Amino acid sequence: MRRYIIKRLILVLPTLFIVFSLIFLIIRLIPGDVVEMMVFEQGFADDTEEIRAMLGLDQPLYKQYYKYIKGIFSLDLGTSLWSGEPVINELSRRLPVSFQLACMAIFWAFVTGILFGVISALKQDKPLDYIVRTIGIGGLSIPDFWLAILIVVFGAILFKWVPPTNYIPFTRNPLGNISQFIVPSLVLSLYMSASIMRMTRTMMLEVMREDYIRTAIAKGLSVRVMIIRHALKNALIPVVSIMGLQLAFLIGGTIIMEQIFVLPGMGKYLLNAITWRDYPVIQGINLFISTLIITINLIVDLIYGLLDPRIRYQ
Repeated sequence: MRRYIIKRLILVLPTLFIVFSLIFLIIRLIPGDVVEMMVFEQGFADDTEEIRAMLGLDQPLYKQYYKYIKGIFSLDLGTSLWSGEPVINELSRRLPVSFQLACMAIFWAFVTGILFGVISALKQDKPLDYIVRTIGIGGLSIPDFWLAILIVVFGAILFKWVPPTNYIPFTRNPLGNISQFIVPSLVLSLYMSASIMRMTRTMMLEVMREDYIRTAIAKGLSVRVMIIRHALKNALIPVVSIMGLQLAFLIGGTIIMEQIFVLPGMGKYLLNAITWRDYPVIQGINLFISTLIITINLIVDLIYGLLDPRIRYQ
């Protein structure tokens, strides 16, 4: 197991280096120049060269890249070109919002996906099975941003409900904070929940046809004990892999949900940074998100190794 973990950790390093380099290069291919926006659109100053030198954008690209990589190792992500605030401070203020939204969405997706997947498998070809499968297909087919917009529009027209425009901190009002995140987290979890439900149903049906399950039932084990002790553990192995892949899409989805439901997280900050070509902010947020996704996939690989003992010796 130790060799497997070390091997996975070594493979992460070149992946991170390639991702960091792509983030730096792709951002500078975005059409538009932040200095021209400051001068011609916002009237910050008259001399573009002076601003370019002040922001360090007059240096050759390789020097900017060296400074960027050096800053990563010293946890210095630079300062915002517009606000002058350190990017790391801006991220630390917005990270709890995005983290809470993603965690609540993962919780809904895992609970509902596993629960309805097991129910659908136990009620195979029954009316309840068809209802759950239909809802699952709907969850895979309906774009989450479209559903979120519908909820906001019809909620305002029919129920006079609109998302709170001010963020409610958990330390100040726990119930108000959780209620503010329930709707966006449920919408965000829909696609992931549907994927987990379908995979759980498929694997449960396959596992329940195995000989050891029939033996467990013949010994008189209850359905609940048979599912929890024998069927669900083996059925969850591919589900964990699906969750690892879906988490990347889920984290990307937080950007849209924060914009629609007016949550001051990293996603909303990223959209504003792209609009204003704030390179350090865009780099910092993408750096954090990509590192988080790679780390999550690494954890999923390790969990996969724990669930399947054969992985440990490869």
